[in-house]
Amino acid sequence: MTSDTPLRLEVENLSCASCVRRAEAALADVPGIGGASVNLANRTATVEPGTATGAALAEALSAAGYPAREAEARLDIEGMTCAGCAGRAERALAAVPGVISAQVNLADRTARIRYFEGATTPEALGAASAEAGYPGTPHETGQGADAGQRAEEEITRTRRATLTALALTLPIFVLEMTGHVIPAFHHWIAATIGMTTSWTIQAVLATLVLIGPGRDFFRHGIPRLLKGDPDMNALVALGSGAAWIFSTVALLAPALLPEGTRAVYYEAAAVIVTLILAGRWLEARARGRTGVAIRKLIALRPETALVETENGPEERPTDSLSPGDVLVVPPGRSLAADGEVVSGDSYIDESMITGEPVPVARGAGDRVVGGTVNGSGTLRVRVTSTGADTLLSRIVAMVEEAQGARLPIQALADRVVRIFVPVVLVIATLTFVTWMVFGPVPALSHALVAAISVLIIACPCAMGLATPTSIMVGTGRAAELGVLFRRGTALEGLAGIRVIAFDKTGTLTEGRPSLTTIRPAGDWTEDAALRIAAAVERGSDHPIAKAIVEGAAQRGLDLPQTSDEQALPGYGLQAMVEGRRILLGAPRLMTREGIALPEIPGDTGADTPVWLAVDGQAAAYLAVADAIKPDASRAVAALQAEGLEVAMITGDARAPAEAIARKLGITHVEAEVLPGDKQEAVKRLRDRLGPVAFAGDGINDAPALAEADVGLAMGTGTDIAVEAADVVMVSGAVAGAVNAHHVSKATLSNIRQNLFWAFAYNSALIPVAAGVLYPLTGTLLSPMLAAGAMALSSVFVVSNALRLRRIAPALAETPARPANSAAPKTVTP
Repeated sequence: MTSDTPLRLEVENLSCASCVRRAEAALADVPGIGGASVNLANRTATVEPGTATGAALAEALSAAGYPAREAEARLDIEGMTCAGCAGRAERALAAVPGVISAQVNLADRTARIRYFEGATTPEALGAASAEAGYPGTPHETGQGADAGQRAEEEITRTRRATLTALALTLPIFVLEMTGHVIPAFHHWIAATIGMTTSWTIQAVLATLVLIGPGRDFFRHGIPRLLKGDPDMNALVALGSGAAWIFSTVALLAPALLPEGTRAVYYEAAAVIVTLILAGRWLEARARGRTGVAIRKLIALRPETALVETENGPEERPTDSLSPGDVLVVPPGRSLAADGEVVSGDSYIDESMITGEPVPVARGAGDRVVGGTVNGSGTLRVRVTSTGADTLLSRIVAMVEEAQGARLPIQALADRVVRIFVPVVLVIATLTFVTWMVFGPVPALSHALVAAISVLIIACPCAMGLATPTSIMVGTGRAAELGVLFRRGTALEGLAGIRVIAFDKTGTLTEGRPSLTTIRPAGDWTEDAALRIAAAVERGSDHPIAKAIVEGAAQRGLDLPQTSDEQALPGYGLQAMVEGRRILLGAPRLMTREGIALPEIPGDTGADTPVWLAVDGQAAAYLAVADAIKPDASRAVAALQAEGLEVAMITGDARAPAEAIARKLGITHVEAEVLPGDKQEAVKRLRDRLGPVAFAGDGINDAPALAEADVGLAMGTGTDIAVEAADVVMVSGAVAGAVNAHHVSKATLSNIRQNLFWAFAYNSALIPVAAGVLYPLTGTLLSPMLAAGAMALSSVFVVSNALRLRRIAPALAETPARPANSAAPKTVTP
């Protein structure tokens, strides 16, 4: 950002004059800033950015504790044809005053822009992009039909241009090139219509190719060249234009050319344009398939739904649904929105959302997800979420966000692309001069052919497509497997982890423990102790609390009222019940309070112990057991087979944690870890073994999920855990972690293949095009072959990325939810 126009930033957390002073000092320390003042009354900062970047301003305020309010826009960008175009559009957007960061994705033709709220608008950003030659319009999340339509329109447009160019180019090619293969044909042309007439026909047809199907190369490329910022279009325009001009001079004013150089290259000019258009057509077709995952997800939602009315079920558009509407969902029909089953029992196919292959039983009180398919029975469903608030819409938003990410591995490609075209122009010029000075007769013809070949073969399209296409296809395939990359950067991070640590309850285990043991102490009976314990736990959502309350309900116990309830994070609960002080929680709570505990006979190693104390005396021991998820053991073994260290970090007691770990083959266990200490446990693992991924599902896992190099949240867990994670395993199956790692590694490998191809291809063929093999072969690379090779390079990159669509699950998931279990939690992008 370089601007003399003052910016007005809305600043948070300002509460006093000292805050103002600190915020102003933070801004003043930003290199290049022109000046800044902070107003406490209206909570704003007025900044003269100077040469300071928006990112630097935002970082300074955030570090000082007074972050500026930010907004984000996503634009659909038109007119981009290569990585250079994406870079220019990105620089134009980044230069808008108030923009913090801008990222342009060549693969899906979109831009993501972070900016200071109120400093600019999506429309103004679109105008800035348009001024740079790439019109931008606000993007609406989840408009898969529109995206598909745009892809089809691009395919149709490039196909029409290619076929038109081919129809005009074919006669030129026959007239000029057939004579080189069949000398008799050359003599026949000379004896009938004559070479001048043949050249004139070629000139007319080639001109039609350049001003018709090929006009965009000149319309976009020449202005860029004149501005000193050439792009791929400029290279094509220079190459084909130079061949056309030389040929036209040879036809109309041959005396201007040195003796022996009179020749025409109309076929080269026309074939260059035709082959590059054909490459764009093939690329558009392949790229159109990269977004198929999103379009499949969006297509899951039906266009209409049966809504209960006073006059019976009525067919209504899905867009008209509101929370509270009751839907009638017959067998075989897709659910139109998220909701709760009012009545009926059925099996729901959730595979398209969760990746679980087996339909899941749903009945009254269960949550259901829009886009899933009802199986055997009719359901009545009360709508709870519609539109952008549904799980399906949020999944689409997450996939789109991940697909637009820029990975660190792309940075090298971006730097190379930025200087590539100017370097190519220099190489082409040097090639021309070298051939003119040292080349054999006719030197001008050799110099022209070599320079044009360099210009054409060096277009950096493949470099710009190498990373984003793989990200789009990889994250899309992951979504089909029930793994959502909320942040695309997690793709690279997950491929490089050395350790994956799991929470226990709800992650490796079902998270639905049941009460297995009650051992009263002193004069207490089982029912009396359970009655008190359940009363204290009644208001808690913790799985152990639910198990105790459910155990009391099964015995038909009447629970007393409680007061002065207080949660003791990492320890348990305390409350007053019937005038008595109650403590309920882990053994460490009793130890902290100095309460003596009697010995409990029997092997309870696999159970989670809960102690009840009344008025400072131990009253009962309760044990809760949680079943291991069916696929947990196979998932742990699969991750270990990949060379990863698998660990468990849990707040549960050491005995049950180690018992579960032994069954799963996990050797590294950190148990009895307080919620605030899980973050430190992740740090210790990283320091000892390397990059760490952490998988969890609870509120207490959020710090560890955020601290880990990659956080994986169970989609069946809490919304807070999902928010803190980088990856969401929608079904909650442990196999999701295996599949996420598998997709990550496959995608990174695919990106490396693409980048190697793009770099190696251009690096190897530029010298060939310049004529380095001429002393050995006596021939130069034809500009036509150079055009074909360049076009095929981009097609190869996109086609290679499309192979990711065939990634098979590394480990099949094993669903195990009872009929009344909860559907996956709503995830938020």
